[in-house]
Amino acid sequence: MIKAILLDIDGTLTNDEKQITPRTVDALKAAQRNGIKLVLASGRADVGLHSFADALDMRDNGGVFVAFNGAKSLNYETGEVYFEQAMTVDQGRRVLEHMRGFEVASCIDYGPYMLTNDAYFTITRDGAPYHIVEYEAHNNGFLVREERDLAAKVDWGINKILNAGEPEYLQEHWREMLAPFEGELSAMFTAPFYYEFTPLGVDKSRALRETFAALGIDQSEIIAFGDAQNDRTMLEWAGIGVAMGNAVDEVKAVADKVTLSNNEDGIAVALEELIPEQIG
Repeated sequence: MIKAILLDIDGTLTNDEKQITPRTVDALKAAQRNGIKLVLASGRADVGLHSFADALDMRDNGGVFVAFNGAKSLNYETGEVYFEQAMTVDQGRRVLEHMRGFEVASCIDYGPYMLTNDAYFTITRDGAPYHIVEYEAHNNGFLVREERDLAAKVDWGINKILNAGEPEYLQEHWREMLAPFEGELSAMFTAPFYYEFTPLGVDKSRALRETFAALGIDQSEIIAFGDAQNDRTMLEWAGIGVAMGNAVDEVKAVADKVTLSNNEDGIAVALEELIPEQIG
């Protein structure tokens, strides 16, 4: 019997227009009516998950957030924090200082703001300038605030440092970005244009182990959906790992099942096949 469904957001729960389709909404609401807990597991900050959770009525059903690629998890209804691990102030400052030597926009959350060293930073998409910082801030419900010296601003433990850049540039330079912190911090691509730092050992599966231990749910009772590199450990950990049809090959390789894409109601289709009696 399935007791929880884990859902990555971008490329998984939402289609390419960043919307949850009606068929997927209906399937997930039905799952909650049958006692299944929904968990949004994303690289986004927890405040960036509210609109999706509200579309699924998760506040009224004890839904859970696993944010910052696993650096923090909490109950949306009560605010109870199940797990949190941040970088030290020194680590955050050193990463931000180091990243000043690269052609990227570094971004961190600060209450209602997303702080960045370059509010007007753009990358090229479809042959035209694309305001990636504005996109990221608005996607998460943040106001953009530019700080010329982010490292000097930081006096708190940061959950995640996002670095946006041209995909080709990041592929060429990510090893140089990571080198001073290898063995001290974790770093990964969460999209071709995002390279992110988190505390060492933090990933979605670690936060999920801590969270579900507190909830009394075994991993064998969980279905997980994902598409990107940062979803791999989550799919490997869950009782049933489902890769979206649009997932990267390394995620498909570890999944128990590959469903249709995020534009084809892949989540709803998989649930209808796997647990029809629990979403009826």
